[in-house]
Amino acid sequence: MAILDRKLRRDLWELKGQVLAIALVIAGGIATFIMIVGALDALRSSRDDFYREYRFGDLFATLKRAPDGLLPRIRAIPGVQRVDARVVGPIRLDMAGFPEPVTGLAISLPDQGEPPLNRLYLSQGRLPEAGRDDEAVISRAFAEAHRLKPGDALQAVINGRRQRLRVVGLGLSPEHIVQMSPGGLAPDPKRYAVLWMARTPLGHAFDLAGAFNDVVLSLAADARPAEVIDRLDGLLRPYGGRGAYGRQDQFSYRALRGEIRALGVIARIFPAIFLGVATFLLNVVVSRLVSTQREQIAALKSFGYGNGAVGLHYLKFALAIVLIGIPAGLAAGAWLAAAMSEIYVEFYHFPDTLRHWPLAELAGALLTTVAAAVAGTLQAVRKAALLPPAQAMRPEPPKRYRRALLERAGLGCLLSQPGRMIVRHIERSPVKSVLTVVGIALACATLVLTSFFGDSFYYVVDAQFKLARRQDLAVDFTEPVSGRALYRLQRVRGVEYVEGTRWVPVRLRAGHRSYRTVLHGIERGGRLRRLLDTRLRAVELPPEGIVLTDYLGRMLGVGPGDRVTVEVLEGARPLRELPVAGLVSEFLGSSGYMDLAALRRLLGEGKVFDGAYLTLDQAHRDEVFRALKGMPRVAGAKAREVEVRNFYQQRGRVTLFTTAVASLLAGAIAFGVVYNSARIALTERAREMASLRVLGLTRGEIAYILLGELALLTLAALPMGFLFGRALCAYFAYSMWDDQFRMPVVLNPDAYALAAAVILASAVASGLAIRRSLDRLDLVAALKTRE
Repeated sequence: MAILDRKLRRDLWELKGQVLAIALVIAGGIATFIMIVGALDALRSSRDDFYREYRFGDLFATLKRAPDGLLPRIRAIPGVQRVDARVVGPIRLDMAGFPEPVTGLAISLPDQGEPPLNRLYLSQGRLPEAGRDDEAVISRAFAEAHRLKPGDALQAVINGRRQRLRVVGLGLSPEHIVQMSPGGLAPDPKRYAVLWMARTPLGHAFDLAGAFNDVVLSLAADARPAEVIDRLDGLLRPYGGRGAYGRQDQFSYRALRGEIRALGVIARIFPAIFLGVATFLLNVVVSRLVSTQREQIAALKSFGYGNGAVGLHYLKFALAIVLIGIPAGLAAGAWLAAAMSEIYVEFYHFPDTLRHWPLAELAGALLTTVAAAVAGTLQAVRKAALLPPAQAMRPEPPKRYRRALLERAGLGCLLSQPGRMIVRHIERSPVKSVLTVVGIALACATLVLTSFFGDSFYYVVDAQFKLARRQDLAVDFTEPVSGRALYRLQRVRGVEYVEGTRWVPVRLRAGHRSYRTVLHGIERGGRLRRLLDTRLRAVELPPEGIVLTDYLGRMLGVGPGDRVTVEVLEGARPLRELPVAGLVSEFLGSSGYMDLAALRRLLGEGKVFDGAYLTLDQAHRDEVFRALKGMPRVAGAKAREVEVRNFYQQRGRVTLFTTAVASLLAGAIAFGVVYNSARIALTERAREMASLRVLGLTRGEIAYILLGELALLTLAALPMGFLFGRALCAYFAYSMWDDQFRMPVVLNPDAYALAAAVILASAVASGLAIRRSLDRLDLVAALKTRE
């Protein structure tokens, strides 16, 4: 076998350009897989470990006020394992040197010891001491955003009363890994904080001494969550319960689950494309190698090498290329996975750094790569193994030469003589031509997909933040307020226009389907908060009935004209059946909308508001913020440009990093496919090109014949690549759809232009390399080739 091994090394060196191109594609596939799956597994395992170690709750419920004496009855519900009754309420913080209002959530801790559920991980400091009403643990993300440390002081407004607090620790809770304000679109640790204080002082601050307004439960392994929720709702309803919900509906958990699902979709798409292209290239290269080495195969068999030895030799050729690509892929993948994990570390402050090697998945990926290489070259290897020596000593029978289809159709007059040669050669090898077109099309599709993410994000931002939400500032109140509060806002210098809004938590039911969401009341004819149809045209709210987002309508299985049951989860908790007046298109959240006057009639209340939308004179922006910080009933304010920036950071940074890497690797695919096709074409037609040179054709003319075929196949692949790319975009977008975020299938013309430019640039680079080989073509050696 030593002789065959020496031959293998020579073959690899002789085809080094093609070998490196294929190895680069394989390395790209492995690197992409390690990057995505490594980050995915690290995120999932870190989340699960954190949830388990710090006892993340299974059920959650909020209420108005219930006495501590109710707890034994909650613990007695069948299936309940642990119960943690807490005091939870909104707060506001005044940060020195930070002009904008900072809102937050205060959560009680037991006066002694740790909470039974949702324990705190302390990265610095300690828990508040019993009896101290001025000590608090602050969320780690907020502390890092404002450079806070244990010992620093905070000015807080709790239940309308100003209080000075001292930071004694920095913490993270399982229920606030994703830290977002109510109604927010993305985490904003600079403007939203989570704060933990001892139960007794926080209870006194919110007038809840001896009572609670929030409860968390863990369940036994054999518990039935739906039955526990029904029993818990029955107990809490007289105390203003707003409806219990499971972990799957807890906001932070849902946000992490969505991130994990998105990574899973990417992990299915990109490595599969790389692997498919690499398999195709290996098949083409090994098949051509077998065809050009027929005499060598015959000689080997004449000297006693059996079919198995010859077949194994060519199989080892394919595996050698794979083994060249694997180390490079592992190294690049490890580096990219570390870079991607660093992005996640900025968002999710897990106790342990996100570093994890999914060994089982990695082993599976490597085995799959090897299996694909074997499968892609099996036919060529089988052909080499079974080739009889006597037949191998003869050249391959020439292909049938005839007029091309265009010529038979009467269009031959439109083609020059070199053009006819190009068309005839493509028709003589239909399978190879089709596979080349498909390979280039897949590279083009990958490039289209990478542009899709940016186009989609920009479209969502334009639709949601420029057309639907046109305010400069959204103000939230601590509780429903009268119209006088809006009048006060209108009088603030720098405020140009004010529009009130109202929202209530509801549970919508249609048949056996239900969904917990928020019902928004919007002023008819309002200028700042508008609803849009699928064509992004403004939709006028009807005077009666409810309008749903299109995704929520699909979840409930209802459309215009159907009826849904609306159960309000606060106040008197009215229960009404309302007609669905229409569906609107939204990409963020799944909500219901009503005319503000109709919502007031449903609730049986007067002219009150939960919040307001403002437009500002930007010259007086800081003055407006200072005025808002002095209003005790203002819970917080969200600036539109800040929400846009946070949305990009949360939704776009990881995805755009992934697609930027994939764009570079897609360029490698394009070059690998085009370059290999051109090299094989030169090898196959070297004698033909030499003959034409002897007959008097110039180097430019034979280059036109050879490279014209490559150009024609590349141009034919572009429309197919565009179609493949749009199909991939649709698959990716619809796979990621959930009730919190929907990515529209939007592709701007520049996405196709960029993909085409990269493919054409790869074709030009490959053509220049082949032209150089053509210029150095040894005519004598080429003409000696048997045919």
